Amino acid sequence: MAKRDYYEVLGVGKTADDKELKSAFRKMAKQYHPDANPDDSSAEQKFKEASEAYEVLKEPQKRAAYDRFGHAAFEDGRGGAGGPGFGPEFSSSMSDIFEDLFGEFMGGGGGGRRPGGRGGSSAARGSDLRYDMEISLTDAYAGKSAQIRVPTSVSCETCSGSGAKPGTNPSTCSTCNGQGAVRSSSGFFTVERACPTCQGRGTVISDPCTNCSGQGRVQKERTLSVNIPAGVEDGTRIRLANEGESGVRGGPAGDLYIFLAIKQHEFFQRDGADLFSRVPISMTSAALGGEIEVPTIDGKKARVTIPEGTQGGKQFRLKGKGMPVLRSSQHGDMYIQVSVETPVNLSRKQKDLLRDFESQGKDNSPQSAGFFTKARSFWDSFGS
Repeated sequence: MAKRDYYEVLGVGKTADDKELKSAFRKMAKQYHPDANPDDSSAEQKFKEASEAYEVLKEPQKRAAYDRFGHAAFEDGRGGAGGPGFGPEFSSSMSDIFEDLFGEFMGGGGGGRRPGGRGGSSAARGSDLRYDMEISLTDAYAGKSAQIRVPTSVSCETCSGSGAKPGTNPSTCSTCNGQGAVRSSSGFFTVERACPTCQGRGTVISDPCTNCSGQGRVQKERTLSVNIPAGVEDGTRIRLANEGESGVRGGPAGDLYIFLAIKQHEFFQRDGADLFSRVPISMTSAALGGEIEVPTIDGKKARVTIPEGTQGGKQFRLKGKGMPVLRSSQHGDMYIQVSVETPVNLSRKQKDLLRDFESQGKDNSPQSAGFFTKARSFWDSFGS
């Protein structure tokens, strides 16, 4: 029986790119894989057909030869070595394809890493840890060195992390012969999974350490020093390599990730490297002008000149008085926004003075006068 066109087999057009080919093959492989269709010879045949088509079309040279000569490209050695047969080269290539496509379905770790494999080791890397740390805005400005206490798993001192009772050693797993994985065949394809006896380690412990129960690590609280650089922002992550959980049975330790949260400040709000501060001033200071002193993030004072007739909401910029930029010599700016405060608790004399000022100062409030002039015109338009 004549072979079907490879593009027709995968259900794609001749202009399909690598992504479309891979997606089409993934769909067919999941549908017709022998493990999903036991005792179904037709499904196995479709699976082989799709595998052969993808094996050719995913390789640029093979695809070019196929596009030019069709199936004849691989007859009589015309297509060169590596034609679409089911020899050793094909099995090796398909193993790579399916490990990439199916990850855990094929017994891999989701990233192509097999649990044990030939020469599997009993050591396993420890888990990464997260530590949430809150600091003040002034600490973020200046940087600091802090001590933290972290509950974690550390290597067992009794067995030196091996998990075996002192004087004994782990033995080779009899189920997988130390490979850490077992294989089963389904049709022409071989599936590899982690050994159920040793969980992919390749060794078993018959006489475990009594201190760590064979894990090679115990729970303990450690004190660590953390250097926080100047300019860190809320949510900054600091990585301490090899300070996470100790590995199982002598494996490498994981990492510790410190996530920083910055407390709200009583004077300053932060936006990147810039700081903003709202400063109330009296009505007379706003009207007559003058100077005020405001705090800066480094604990010092800065003088700000208030011009006559300053309105509420006016901003003043203090260049370079903001936060440092992380790992840089640059600094942001500080912005002062004034808020004009209305007098309260006035005496009768003060009220009389203000009334006298109001009656004489018709040109002192141009914004309010202009607003109400426009408002009267607006109301009049409805009346007409």
